[in-house]
Amino acid sequence: MPATPRVCACGKKAADVKPNIFLPREAEIVRVEKTTELERVFTLRLADGGRMEFAPGQIVEAGLFGYGEIPLGLASSPTRKNTFDLVVRSVGRVSSALNRLEAGQSLQLRGPLGRGFPLEELRGHDLLVVAGGIGLCPTRSLIQYVLDRRQEFKRFTLFYGARDPKQQLFTSELADWRKSKDVEYHETVDKGAAGWTGNVGVITALFSKTRIDPGAKIVICGPPIMFKFVVRELDKLGVPHRNVYLDLERRMKCGVGKCGHCQINDKYVCVDGPVFALSEIEHLEEAL
Repeated sequence: MPATPRVCACGKKAADVKPNIFLPREAEIVRVEKTTELERVFTLRLADGGRMEFAPGQIVEAGLFGYGEIPLGLASSPTRKNTFDLVVRSVGRVSSALNRLEAGQSLQLRGPLGRGFPLEELRGHDLLVVAGGIGLCPTRSLIQYVLDRRQEFKRFTLFYGARDPKQQLFTSELADWRKSKDVEYHETVDKGAAGWTGNVGVITALFSKTRIDPGAKIVICGPPIMFKFVVRELDKLGVPHRNVYLDLERRMKCGVGKCGHCQINDKYVCVDGPVFALSEIEHLEEAL
C-alpha cells in the first residue's frame, strides 16, 4: 500500500511547501580558526543533520538571539560535503558576538539567499577571479568549486590583494595556490612588511604580470573603489561587460528584499543579486 503524502496545516503536500526564508536553522560550530586579528573562519554543520544546499556566491543571514543577524557570503564550495564555512569580521555588535563563539556552540542561520555566480556561463571558458581584502571569502566558494571540478573550466587565473601581509586570509590555501598547477595565482599587498618578497601595489598592477584573453569570464569582489579600476583595466583589454560579474554582497542587509537597504534603482541586491553582470547594472547610478 503506497505511503500517504504528508500534508501541512495549509492543506498542501510537504513537497509543495517552500522553505520559510524567515525561519532560522541551528548550525553547530565544528571548528573556529583565527585567520587575522579581526577575522575568524567558522566551519559549521546543520544541527538537524541536513545539508546546506547552496551555490557559490549565495549568502546566509547569521545571527544570535538577543543580538541580531548579519549577511555573510558562504566561504566554501558546495562540493565540500557535510560542513560549510563562514568568515566573520569583528566590526560591530553582532559580528563581535559571533566571534566570541567557540567550537561546540551554535548560531542561527537563514538561507541560502540570493543569486550566486553563473556557473553555466563560466564553464568551458577561461576564468579570472579578482578578489580584494575580505572579498576573498565569497570568491573562495567559487575558487574551491573550480579546483574541485577543474576539467569543466579552461585557464584559471586568480588575483588577490590585501592591505598588508598580516591581513591576508586563508594563508595555508594561499601557499597551496602559489605552487598549484591548477590555478595561475598572483598576489599583491598595498604595503609590504619585513620578510615580504612579493608584489607591493594596487591589485590592478597584477594585470601586467600575465595575459588575459578578451573572451575570458571575469569575477570581481572587493572594496568599492576596486571595482572601477579593475573594470578600467578590463576595458583596455577589450573584455565585454557581459562577461564581467560583480559580487555586491557588501550592500546586503535583510537578505529578502524587505528593508530596502540594498536597493539600487529597481534592483534589490539581495533578491536580484548579489552577483550581477556588469552589463546589467552599469547604467544604474550608485551601482559601483
